[in-house]
Amino acid sequence: MSSSSPSLLSRRSTAELELPVPPEFRCPISLELMRDPVVGPTGITYDRAGIEAWLLAAGAGKTVAATTTCPVTKGDLRADDLVPNHALRRVIQAWCVANRCRGVERIPTPRVPVTPAQAGEVLGEVEAAARAGDAARCGAAVREVGRLARESDRDRRCLASAGAARALAAAVASFAAASDSASASSVLLDDVLAALVLVMPLDEEAIVAIGSSAASVALLANVAKHGDLQRRLQAVVVIREIVALSSCCSRNGGAATAIDLSDNLDGIIEVLVNTIRDPISPQATKASLVAAYHLALADDRAAARLAEAGLVPSLVELLIDGDRSTAEKALAALDATLASEAGRARARADALAVPVLVKKMFRVSDTATELVVSALHRICKKWHDGDDDEVGSPAARRSAVVEAVQVGAFQKVMMLLQVGCRDATKEKATELLKLMIKYETRGGGDCIDAMDFRGLKRVS
Repeated sequence: MSSSSPSLLSRRSTAELELPVPPEFRCPISLELMRDPVVGPTGITYDRAGIEAWLLAAGAGKTVAATTTCPVTKGDLRADDLVPNHALRRVIQAWCVANRCRGVERIPTPRVPVTPAQAGEVLGEVEAAARAGDAARCGAAVREVGRLARESDRDRRCLASAGAARALAAAVASFAAASDSASASSVLLDDVLAALVLVMPLDEEAIVAIGSSAASVALLANVAKHGDLQRRLQAVVVIREIVALSSCCSRNGGAATAIDLSDNLDGIIEVLVNTIRDPISPQATKASLVAAYHLALADDRAAARLAEAGLVPSLVELLIDGDRSTAEKALAALDATLASEAGRARARADALAVPVLVKKMFRVSDTATELVVSALHRICKKWHDGDDDEVGSPAARRSAVVEAVQVGAFQKVMMLLQVGCRDATKEKATELLKLMIKYETRGGGDCIDAMDFRGLKRVS
């Protein structure tokens, strides 16, 4: 009996410390103790975080002010209709204080969230200062935007829906165009970049406002080269947005055709290749990969310039140890770069390119496998009639085909055709087999690691 007494006392003490939360203090959505109770016109009180998450989900991606229904009464409810329930909050705080000895912590008094009117006022100050050319005044307003955006997700969404990205982008373009020196606008640009990344994704109007100004793009490239790590990351992320929209609209048409990167293309390429070669963060690397992909996809000349800047060996090196997301983006950028003669020449000259590509088949994802097939097809294919199709390519191309066979590409491509793939990939895989088969029959081909097929799935 005595040996069981301590555990019995322990269970009793635990039971005494367990304190049920009164039902009226619980949020009807999360069933947790409310920390910031708000009440709507339906008369039901919710925790602010819970009801705003509900409104966002019900609005299917619309702004936080989207009209939807109260989850309890089914009446109409908007985020703008929510009012702090100060009386209930004080009662909850008093209950927390009274039960402090039982491990209950007092909920803090919540900060008043930004209203659409307040967001409009501070953004209006940014725009007015930019039009007046007052850098000090604009910088102060921009820093206030950044401070508010960091307070909470709710404030960030409120600022974004009020047009924060457009106001900030217009400020960059205004001061970049008016400045005779990149350094004169660098301090303001730092503040704007810090605020811009908080209100992403940027809309098309904001991207065009920055991207259509050669001076703005030059400032971004300068920060991406010479700024501290945080500013370099922010600049690369904004460059990705500009390049992606420019590439998309150059192929399909749209407002972003006003974006002309030709004056700053060399600087952008230098930034992207350096960020991939010498990573500063996973986010910056992925942003650079996406931007490089869009640049190469939009224009073969840009693809050639990327290759000449050393992108191909950097991508191959990144593929060796990159995670799934990084590998897919690197393969997409590599495949797009190989559309150029310079890209293919660099890949054929790289001793690791073909072995690494073949190794990645079936090891990353279905998307990655299809990108590998496309890249190998570009490297091994004869692109023009005659022997002098590309500089140094006949021997280099044949060497690439032989190497692909030696590292097991023939067996893997055969397996891919057996399990199934998209029609476009199937066509490239078939051409690859035709290129490799005469070398395969000569006894080429190494043994393949069973792990190479671990992600293999038959396409139904």
